Amino acid sequence: MAADGGSSPLQLPCVFSPKSRQYLALCAQDGRLRVWNTDSKTLQQEYVPSAHLSATCTCIAWGPCRTVKEGPQRKKRKSEAVPVEEKADLLAMGTAAGTVLIYSTVKGALHCTLQDGGHSAGVNCVQWHPEESLLYSGSDDTYIVEWDLQTGKTRSKWKADRAAVTSLCVSPDGKLLLSAGHVIKMWDLDTKEVYRKFTGHSTAVTTLRFATSRPPDSNGLYFLSGASHDRLLSVWQVREDGKDKNSVVSFTLTDEPQHIDLVTSNSKDEAVRLAVVCKDGQLHLFEHFLNGPCKKPLSPSCSVQMSDTRESPMPIPLLAAALVADTRTVLLAYGSHLQPVMERVEVNTAERHVCLTRDVQTSLSLSLDTAVSKVKTPMVNDKSKILIPGLPGHQAPVKGSEKRKKGSDTKEMSIAERLGEIDLSAALAEKEGPKGTASLQTDNFAVLLVQGLESNDANILNKVLQTRKEVVIKKTVARLPLPAVLPLLEELTKRLQGHPFMAILMVRWLKAVLMHHTSYLASLPDLVNQLGVLYHMIESRVRMFHKLTKLHGKLYLLMTQVATSDLETGAEVDHTAKLVYEEESSDEDEASGDEGLPDEDSDHWEEEDEDEEEAAMEGTADDHEEADDDDDDDKDPDSRTESKANGEEDMEHENESEEE
Repeated sequence: MAADGGSSPLQLPCVFSPKSRQYLALCAQDGRLRVWNTDSKTLQQEYVPSAHLSATCTCIAWGPCRTVKEGPQRKKRKSEAVPVEEKADLLAMGTAAGTVLIYSTVKGALHCTLQDGGHSAGVNCVQWHPEESLLYSGSDDTYIVEWDLQTGKTRSKWKADRAAVTSLCVSPDGKLLLSAGHVIKMWDLDTKEVYRKFTGHSTAVTTLRFATSRPPDSNGLYFLSGASHDRLLSVWQVREDGKDKNSVVSFTLTDEPQHIDLVTSNSKDEAVRLAVVCKDGQLHLFEHFLNGPCKKPLSPSCSVQMSDTRESPMPIPLLAAALVADTRTVLLAYGSHLQPVMERVEVNTAERHVCLTRDVQTSLSLSLDTAVSKVKTPMVNDKSKILIPGLPGHQAPVKGSEKRKKGSDTKEMSIAERLGEIDLSAALAEKEGPKGTASLQTDNFAVLLVQGLESNDANILNKVLQTRKEVVIKKTVARLPLPAVLPLLEELTKRLQGHPFMAILMVRWLKAVLMHHTSYLASLPDLVNQLGVLYHMIESRVRMFHKLTKLHGKLYLLMTQVATSDLETGAEVDHTAKLVYEEESSDEDEASGDEGLPDEDSDHWEEEDEDEEEAAMEGTADDHEEADDDDDDDKDPDSRTESKANGEEDMEHENESEEE
């Protein structure tokens, strides 16, 4: 954390100087160290490390105040003797490369660099010894290094934990050292051995602070700890009997603690004052007497938020807070890391929630030297007119000049006259034919798109954005100037929220913009806020698309089953014959009768009668066999009817022969 010297990679270090709170040191996104004066609210110093881009600053810690000789001065008499003030001078910075830089604010230069025999990975936390010129640093290589600032070399080095060391804190008497990864360990600095162990956090501990200045043998030594992604600050008691496995007090927060400042308690009758700035930009104030365990988590006595003065107010994040001698006053730093705003605020602790409104734009006060600026205003005559691009009615500052000659006054045409001449030249070119001068070209989609975005003209934007050709879209986006990329994304976001048919066209433009201008978008500091609406909209659409695909699959399966069942039922029901043939029975009977009659010319009619009788006997024998066999009758009823028919025909032939 910034307050105790450690910081996670996502948090930028920011800490006030001890005692007087006169300076605010912080490292911004560009890797530069800036020291601000809280009294004059101006930038005091700025230091750019040689490797500020590759080895960024990860943690900051102010050294103890000391007397500093600012230069040779004349000897003063005893009557003129003034008590020497102790000032905050040295500033320790841990880097991602494993080195520790010591910067002197009095000299305004680098004091020394600590790297020989040190860490092999990035430094996570640095902590000063309150009395001796010693510095302790913890790193991702799981080691703790004790540095001697007089020699600039390591004094001792030992392995602290299996995981990375994320936080350190030295006791007020300088005899104990707290270190933390996932497990909090208390070390005896004389022997470099573990004095106690404390477990209770599931994530990496980022904050360690001693809350009391009592000896550990008196059961009155307390310290607090905070972890990443944890909304509780735990207070631990170092007991003499060693039964200190659980935390005794918990403070509730709204988010992960980012900056902590506290006033230690020297006795049981003195309360601990605590100011915690969370990751969500809120400040929580606590005041509690540490006299043993407390079962319920303690809520803050007062919570402070800040917002701007717009119609729809937006929150202003708090960067750091410091407690001063006056119990009602709190020193706040808010706004941006590049240009923070410092202010002393009186907080009414009787109210549980306090919201402060500030206009950040007018509060920013960065002193700039105007003589250094190389921008010069042109000196022109009072009577001359200046035509500049931009909105109509815009006027540039004009100053008179005496160096111009009197005869140098020239009359320039107004914009209306120029536009009239352009129209006339275009009309003449049309009359003259192809040999005339070319007219202005307005078919460039990139130019039209920029004009439509600046003027917010729906007709121009519809003409350009309704293009379906991929090549035209890619070339238009490639020719688009960088300042027009964000307005185009905002316009695409609005149109994506409309009709789905329009969204299909806008997706092509969005894809081209993201592919071609990725590097520019990645360099924007507020990219998350700019593309937040687009991201949430795409996420909601994709989430709904997954559900729709499931529904589509179920409906498709249901419809295919219905279609197949319809086909099967249709084949079973259709039993009607498509075509029926009918035969005449009378003709067949006559034909069969004629065939059975013997010819008149036949001389062997008696033999034929005998043959017919034999056939009739065989037919009767067959009839008897069919009557005995019931199973054959059931299986083949048609054969029985045919045999009966043959028998009837034979009987008819016999009757005819007898009559003859």
